[in-house]
Amino acid sequence: MSRTAFDPAFEDLPKVLPIFPLEGVLLLPGGRLPLNIFEPRYLAMFDDAMASNRLIGMIQPCEECRDEETPKVYETGCVGRVTSFNETDDGRYLVTLSGLIRFDVTRELPSGSYRLVEPDYTRFAEDMSEDKGEIDRERLVKVLNAYFEANSIEGDWEAIEQTSDERLVTSLAMICPLGAPEKQALLESMTLTERAEALTAIMEMATHDHDGATESKHH
Repeated sequence: MSRTAFDPAFEDLPKVLPIFPLEGVLLLPGGRLPLNIFEPRYLAMFDDAMASNRLIGMIQPCEECRDEETPKVYETGCVGRVTSFNETDDGRYLVTLSGLIRFDVTRELPSGSYRLVEPDYTRFAEDMSEDKGEIDRERLVKVLNAYFEANSIEGDWEAIEQTSDERLVTSLAMICPLGAPEKQALLESMTLTERAEALTAIMEMATHDHDGATESKHH
């Protein structure tokens, strides 16, 4: 697989990474995340990233301290590379990040307007390989069908049919309206197989909960 200057090899990943703590937002390796940037400190972060390696660490703030000025963040996030960048007339940035590899936060570094961490990519070296593993696609699609029905979501089944296993699991994990702990569990699933199993279980539970709530309304 050929790499560009902005698609680093594992050994060239940065030793210091700016982080963007964003609640309820999940970026996974291979996923694409559109962002609307307007806060001055994050505009500055993206300016700096565009002037260097275009890499940003997406990470979730912990639920109980998300409203603090400097919220505590989960210990695992995902590096995204800026693959699309537009500036609006009113000074916002419309950005797309493409997920590269997950990282653990070794420690947070003293910094200025935005936060910097020392990342450790060791556990996730496989994120950059081509072999992603198998999934029980039939079960996932069956559960997805029930989940969409329970949540009145229109599924584009023709597109789903044509989507690769990895793209399907990644897209669903990123777009399904899940809580921070569920999103974090999906992020920290080590392999595609584990992530597909976790996603299937989460959607099954959500569908059962929804059915239970509907049942109780009728009584």
